[in-house]
Amino acid sequence: MGQAQVIDGKAFAAGLRARVAERVAKLKAEHGLQPGLAVVLVGDDPGSQIYVRSKGEQTLEAGMHSVTHRLPAETSEADLLDLVRALNADPAIHGILVQFPVPPHIRQSAVLEVLSPDKDVDGLTVANAGRLASGLPALSPCTPVGCMLLLRDALGELRGKRAVVVGRSNLVGKPIAQLLLQADCTVTIAHSRTVDLPAVCREADILVAAVGVPELVRGDWIRPGAAVIDVGMNRLPSRDPVKAAQGKTRVVGDVAFAECAEIAGWITPVPGGVGPMTVACLLQNTLTAALRLNGIAE
Repeated sequence: MGQAQVIDGKAFAAGLRARVAERVAKLKAEHGLQPGLAVVLVGDDPGSQIYVRSKGEQTLEAGMHSVTHRLPAETSEADLLDLVRALNADPAIHGILVQFPVPPHIRQSAVLEVLSPDKDVDGLTVANAGRLASGLPALSPCTPVGCMLLLRDALGELRGKRAVVVGRSNLVGKPIAQLLLQADCTVTIAHSRTVDLPAVCREADILVAAVGVPELVRGDWIRPGAAVIDVGMNRLPSRDPVKAAQGKTRVVGDVAFAECAEIAGWITPVPGGVGPMTVACLLQNTLTAALRLNGIAE
């Protein structure tokens, strides 16, 4: 590996979870309030099952109230919306997360229309997206919030830096661009239609890759000394032909790590970089929602 400093998201996330747990214990002791998170999973997607179980375990470890609703894949849209409305009205629940994607017969937009913005810990409702874009207090998507925490920890002051975000999804690309803008960066959002994407990436002091294309970003796309945040999580066949024949896979990001680590100043690995921050920031968002819903200072 070259000179890049590898950003340890796993260690940072452990520290963040510990700070959240400390605040939760204080909240219980001083106000008798236990933050509660409800996760709703429709269907049996194996990746989502693992992710939801991990969320439940970490919520309990942080001292929070945790509820998981596992619904069959054939659950109707109307029944799911009724459950979301019931959770909106439940005073013991401060954060609601409906695990996306949902089965094709359920509209994600319909779920987000019904979900209370005050309990929207994934930051996906139009109200929270609008508040974020307007610079107002909002519950923002967990992955971008985690990326910003890692960047501030690594770089300190972000003001004036040139940031390029590759990807324009509502879950990562757009919100992280807004958060970087709030931090006084000069921000470019690049995407699949961008002309000469490598040249655009080479302008970046901060490069965030969030497109879901395995190892798209190559070493010669990186400005020397840049901070590279890899949000990608892609599965490729194992490099070992025997394991590949058995269907074994390896996880890679959107960044060709070894090449880019030779040039970058800081880089997040996959796995162990941005991934662990997502659930830690979900806990932080649930705590924030509980404080705001009860009028307690953050």
